[in-house]
Amino acid sequence: MTAMPLPSRSRGIILLAALLLGCAFSSTAALPSVELRPAYPNLKVTRPLLMETVPDGSGRVFLVEQAGRILILPADRNAAETKVFLDIANRKPYVKNEEGLLGLAFHPMFRVNGKFYIAYSQQNPTRNVLSEIQVSKANPDEADLATERVLLVVPQPYSNHNGGALLMGPDGYLYYSLGDGGSANDPHNFGQNLNSLLGKILRLDITTRSGDLPYGIPRDNPFAGKGGGVREEIFAYGLRNVWRMSFDRDTGELWAGDVGQNKWEEVCVIVKGGNYGWSVREAFHPFKDSPANAKYLDPVIEYPHTPDLAKESKFPGHSHGLSVTGGFVYRGKKLPALRGVYVYGDFNLGTIWGLRRENGKVTEHGTLIKQNPVRQVASFAEDPDGEIYVLAFDGKIYEFVEAPKTNAALNPPAP
Repeated sequence: MTAMPLPSRSRGIILLAALLLGCAFSSTAALPSVELRPAYPNLKVTRPLLMETVPDGSGRVFLVEQAGRILILPADRNAAETKVFLDIANRKPYVKNEEGLLGLAFHPMFRVNGKFYIAYSQQNPTRNVLSEIQVSKANPDEADLATERVLLVVPQPYSNHNGGALLMGPDGYLYYSLGDGGSANDPHNFGQNLNSLLGKILRLDITTRSGDLPYGIPRDNPFAGKGGGVREEIFAYGLRNVWRMSFDRDTGELWAGDVGQNKWEEVCVIVKGGNYGWSVREAFHPFKDSPANAKYLDPVIEYPHTPDLAKESKFPGHSHGLSVTGGFVYRGKKLPALRGVYVYGDFNLGTIWGLRRENGKVTEHGTLIKQNPVRQVASFAEDPDGEIYVLAFDGKIYEFVEAPKTNAALNPPAP
């Protein structure tokens, strides 16, 4: 059938709308062309997962290795020597690929009390452990393992999907991600089960105690006082395996990369009491039968495992990958055009992307770094100045530098 020509007034309205839409996307600075440069060129570490600046004014930087060590990085970035701050490798936290020493966070009063928190895996039985430890009073460069206070032990039916991200929130509470228990397809349906801590993000008050618990339940936790066996520690649920999460230092929003099953990876902004759908949904897509009238929060963005799935995505311009690594909203000064962009990557392919989100919607997204020899992007890190780093399983720590030519641009999502 031949299309009828539009009246001139209608053509004018459409042209005006197109111009306004173009202006909306061009109002944001274009994504800069970025390269990775070794931040510690002579340093080689093993399976790095976290890099944190110690919040005590010392300028020390801690690096977490998956096998169970926390290292103090050299102040001279050209040096090659590290100091061991903590070593629990003899407990064998890292046995299989997704296990290990997975999380580190500092008490809000760390400068005074020297308390910090670690999340790690243990065997026989398989479990996740969350502990509080203090710095040695005799040596600030050593942890005193004799002070360890176990806060939480969560049994794990399988070895994978341990989550393990730890964050001290701007509200002073400790946030802790736990995967859905592992295997595949969430066989025990933990993701939607509020009587289980698996497949959740928890929120704990480490300054008080509730009843017999070694920690407190914040009064405004979404399920506090719910009863019926519902776990009051839960802050958000319906998550498969949050791999790295972060707070935007400007807005306070909690961003998380949630690893998918067979088809889709997703990035979410986490809100109190939010249900993100797993294992009823995988990103935007049905996965299992959903209860009637159930409501789920959509991810911010998704990307497919294979290029042929792009036609089913709300973001068809997004390249593919296999396992999302959550990052940070860039708030640094070295790359002004990157400010306000959430940076995230794919563990398997090494691709690194950026997205802008305004008024709850993705307005632009694009590739910062295409598939690259680094691969295995295990984690991102942020320094006190808001600069972002990449931790990779080639044993290197990378920083972003602007490439000589600025030729990349963020892509508007498909209508």
